[in-house]
Amino acid sequence: MVPPLAAMFDGNADLDEFKANGEEFLRIYRDVCGLRRDERMLDVGSGIGRKTIPLTQFFDASAVYEGIDVNAAGVEWCTRTITSRHPNFRFQLIDVRNDLYNPTGWCEPAEYRFPFDDASFTFVMLGSVFTHMQTAAVARYLSEVARVLANGRCLISWFLLNDESRRLLAAGRSTLPFGDEREGCATISPEVPERAIAFDEELVRSLYARAGLTIQRVDHGSWCGREGALSYQDLVLATRVPQAS
Repeated sequence: MVPPLAAMFDGNADLDEFKANGEEFLRIYRDVCGLRRDERMLDVGSGIGRKTIPLTQFFDASAVYEGIDVNAAGVEWCTRTITSRHPNFRFQLIDVRNDLYNPTGWCEPAEYRFPFDDASFTFVMLGSVFTHMQTAAVARYLSEVARVLANGRCLISWFLLNDESRRLLAAGRSTLPFGDEREGCATISPEVPERAIAFDEELVRSLYARAGLTIQRVDHGSWCGREGALSYQDLVLATRVPQAS
């Protein structure tokens, strides 16, 4: 269950790295997020299955996994290769516009509603999604994460701008050349901002609070040249406990 190198659109086309990335996130899911074998999981930006394949050996038959992505080839490959063997893993294509990955998408991300009922999931993951989206779209997606979460948690990866990452950027230590900040954001490509976007950490915290999500921990990543990091991108774990009606 490994895609051909040419199909690896969501990261480096390298078999060893593909496997290592999946194993890394399974450890993070277990050790940081307390992932259970019977989760109801939504994976926004499921890609070509890098982080999904190890879950097929972790989840039991009562678990539910739903993956959504804007890349048709990724959804097709995952459905054909993963769902055919593990029917509790499902994937669907969403036609949301993104100037980098889906420039002809019909739905604006700031208006998109996830195709799931309220409180459908106990765990939601967005890996390398908000690193390619602008602020209004991020705010909308966070509200949707809160809507579909039951008494659960979400793990989201970011490029966060704070005193430390700004200092490392200025020193030339970063792996990504983020330019000048405007309205709490910086990009590596003014022509196509979605190539990579970093957000001011305080702005991100305010967006979580507005969506009704409570941040439990932040693990800052190595992308900016930081040493001893848990992962490459910054990881934010948050929870939502629905209010009593």
